[in-house]
Amino acid sequence: MKQQKPRRQVVKLAGRSIVAVGQQSRPWSDFSHRAMVVSWPVFITAVAVIIFVLNGLFASLYALGHDPVAHAKPGSFTDLFYFSVETLSTVGYGDMHPQTQYGHVIATVESFTGIFFIALMTGLIYARFSRPRARILFSDVATIARRDGVPTLALRMANERHNYISDAHAALWILSGVKTREGRNFRGFEPLTLMRADNPAFALSWALFHVIDASSPLYGKTAKDLADDNAQFVLNMTGYDETSAQNIHARKVYNHEDVLWGKHFVDILRVENSVAMLDYNRFHEIEEE
Repeated sequence: MKQQKPRRQVVKLAGRSIVAVGQQSRPWSDFSHRAMVVSWPVFITAVAVIIFVLNGLFASLYALGHDPVAHAKPGSFTDLFYFSVETLSTVGYGDMHPQTQYGHVIATVESFTGIFFIALMTGLIYARFSRPRARILFSDVATIARRDGVPTLALRMANERHNYISDAHAALWILSGVKTREGRNFRGFEPLTLMRADNPAFALSWALFHVIDASSPLYGKTAKDLADDNAQFVLNMTGYDETSAQNIHARKVYNHEDVLWGKHFVDILRVENSVAMLDYNRFHEIEEE
């Protein structure tokens, strides 16, 4: 008996490829999730293909009957296909209509199918459009430099919509290799305490700092240590968007090579003619400590 080849799936996480092997394929058990995460071109193409296939199927069923549709040319699959389109979409122009018992039965089943299909597509399209999305700009890199005489990890982000995000909260975690006393290796998360982790009205820019003192998981670490641990930093932001009246979430993952040592961000705030200005052209710029 031929052994089935294990299923391989490539997952992209923070710019890195992870190969998942042996996962059981269940394409229809997670249909709603797949419909939400695919791109709009893929979603629209899939819907168009499904509509075409359904109409082709019902047109074939109509063709099995004897003149089931009035005013359809005898033997014309095209007319039956277009009648199916009108029935499935519940348009029903009236030029063609069922004229036999068989035609009425198939049209009834197709109308019932069309009601469910339209309701399903309407719900999915609304869910895709109404899904809360935060337009948060994260700095491309993180920096480690002295701040008030203490090594400090710094990141920053900005609200690109410039509306108010109430009760915004930021949380930073480090994901790195951990070795137990028994010699077993695994990946573990550790929280990194942030200064100014809460923002009552996040509308413009927001600088975040983690002081690397004796209580910090980064204390005594070097760039080589982070590279050896294959460390990653996960920054999460949550808050309440007052415009959409929804809770929003945003996340940015920094790899160890994205952390620049001995650097700090340039100041993007300046005053011109007594007016405070934020220069987003320099948002990602850094300079020497």
